Amino acid sequence: MAHRIGIIGLGVMGERMVRQLRAHRSFVVAAAWDPAAGAAEKLARLSPEACLAESAQALVADPTIDGIYIASPPASHLAHVHRAFDRGKPVLCEKPLATDVGEARAAVTRVEREARVAAINFPFASAPAVRAIAAGLRSGELGTIRGIEIVLRFARWPRAWQESATWLARRAEGGFVREVLSHFLFLTQRLIGPLTLGKTRVDYPTAGDGAESAISVELDAGSVAVRIDGRVGGAEADLNRWILRAERGAFELHDWYSLKRRINGGWLDVDFGEGTPRELAARAQLDAFSAMLQGKAHGLASFREGLAVQECVETMLSGGG
Repeated sequence: MAHRIGIIGLGVMGERMVRQLRAHRSFVVAAAWDPAAGAAEKLARLSPEACLAESAQALVADPTIDGIYIASPPASHLAHVHRAFDRGKPVLCEKPLATDVGEARAAVTRVEREARVAAINFPFASAPAVRAIAAGLRSGELGTIRGIEIVLRFARWPRAWQESATWLARRAEGGFVREVLSHFLFLTQRLIGPLTLGKTRVDYPTAGDGAESAISVELDAGSVAVRIDGRVGGAEADLNRWILRAERGAFELHDWYSLKRRINGGWLDVDFGEGTPRELAARAQLDAFSAMLQGKAHGLASFREGLAVQECVETMLSGGG
């Protein structure tokens, strides 16, 4: 039987998740809630069979709903998380857990004390490209890892398709470090080891409360040196690259879910079969979500992993390692 999912937040991420859930045979979008005007019309267009709940409280209290997906702005995440836990509902939450690290730590403590079923939506946890990198590292065929480089470029921030999420432009909740770099920090942490910050530089607009415009970071993942270079503006088109170099080869993850591998001095694209890399990653993430809801083993990011990424991000944004 398909899992009946309730969605909190119908912005960019919520809308994307509705489409992904409806394309997956293991899920039904049962209900959603969003306080914005026009939410009912949007939901009717996206998922005609779903109902718009009267409130977040009503959605979580619905006994027919099997799991909650939270895609509201970050400052509201934990209120919805705790409300779901109070009703015994499993949760898949967008990152970060909160805007306050102390509150996020308290949530992790609750999850672990009460054995709650919960995960953070970092799609790299399930993506075929990441599984391929992990397999290559486990085999030892690449030899010693020499370093990792993360490069992010944005012609503008927020990106054009995100402009309705006005909080993304502001320092309190937004910025590309929280929104994009966090995914690559999770990836590095998951594959290589715990993150320890070193030299950090963050540039902010000279006036107003705008989010960061550039960041340069040196950190360690376990014993591996990691270099990060991200910025908004300039002539370059939007890009993201995560490059792992080792003594006998390299991996380059690019455009989120596409992978190249260097063997014998040349680069080869890795083929994951039918479907785009993004489609395959989304399907794999929902396969893992389904497994979580069934009480089976899954690879989704734990709240503790999400907290470690959030702690790293907030220390970066404060300018200190």
